[in-house]
Amino acid sequence: MSLPSLSDPDSPGPQRSPHVTDVTEDVEEVKVCAVCGDRATGYHFHVMSCEGCKGFFRRSILKGVHFTCPFARSCPITKAKRRQCQACRLQKCLDVGMRKDMIMSEEALGRRRALRLQRRLAQAQPGGLTAEQQELISILIAAHKRTFDSSFSQFQHYQPAVRLCIPGPCSPSPPGLGVPSASQSPQLECLDEDVLPDVFSILPHFADLSTFMIQQVIKFAKEIPAFRGLPIDDQISLLKGATLGICQIQFNTVFNEETNAWECGQHCFTIKDGALAGFQQIYLEPLLKFHISLKKLRLHEAEYVLLVAMLLFSPDHASVTQRDFIDKLQEKVALTLKSYIDHQHPMPEGRFLYAKLLLLLTELQTLKMENTRQILHIQDLSSMTPLLSEIIS
Repeated sequence: MSLPSLSDPDSPGPQRSPHVTDVTEDVEEVKVCAVCGDRATGYHFHVMSCEGCKGFFRRSILKGVHFTCPFARSCPITKAKRRQCQACRLQKCLDVGMRKDMIMSEEALGRRRALRLQRRLAQAQPGGLTAEQQELISILIAAHKRTFDSSFSQFQHYQPAVRLCIPGPCSPSPPGLGVPSASQSPQLECLDEDVLPDVFSILPHFADLSTFMIQQVIKFAKEIPAFRGLPIDDQISLLKGATLGICQIQFNTVFNEETNAWECGQHCFTIKDGALAGFQQIYLEPLLKFHISLKKLRLHEAEYVLLVAMLLFSPDHASVTQRDFIDKLQEKVALTLKSYIDHQHPMPEGRFLYAKLLLLLTELQTLKMENTRQILHIQDLSSMTPLLSEIIS
């Protein structure tokens, strides 16, 4: 059975022709979710439940969110009303027997998925790229070229970063954030430290940059026929799950490993700028290490876009309905990436390259979780851009 084609716009999911077994399926007992009564997909965390309640329970426990019921903690939890009270829904999950200790971390999920892909790849026949794989790469590269502006020329009309200093005779300008060097502008004199938090901030600029990148990712996804063919709710789930990670892969294409800076056209960013925006070293240091490691692999454009597609078509994202179909799409992308590496990176250059990429994708999932946590704790950042708030919600 062939895998679904990414270039088929009329294929929202695996199609089946009428069959005698379809009749018997209708008379089988339908398993229902013990939490909300929706159609169950199997046992999750020790309880027969639907994909929605499985994802809700997992997210709630991992994020450690404390929900409060505005009523008497006795809200009805049904398929139609399960979103109305998160506190009662979580309590219902616990009451029917869902176990916190059975929730796998993002790292464990990534390792399990990597091992599963490794087994599938081991069964694949070696050889060059097929016509279908070449078409897939062409579609992704074309979408990338149409939607990713590596010169960031379209970002020029956004509000610039506010300098943390004012013109004066004493000191040179600070690096990063696209601030001209001392030879291009007057020397700068730093303001008193207690004035900076209230008067100057790079957060508006950072929020604009995040929104700009997210918009490019959304446009990229909509350029892919197989993505457009998915139900709109699945499109939203995939984007919410993958966008922050995809932004980092795209940022790596403009990363300068000699200066450890991201060169975005007229703007230049370092992790020091991230610290000024409020991010902590527990996130910034692993982030820099990730970009250095990825850049050292000297990836081709095709490999970058295939990595992005692997992140986008992840069936592990919450609330997707076409899970099996999306899983096959991701498998197809993974096989294409492995074939491309084998074809374009002969030994010893290509030794362990694919395995290294899988490990970096696992690291990226950890970075994404920490990034989301810190964004939620940076005052006013998410409120500056509704799109960013929607992505991390």
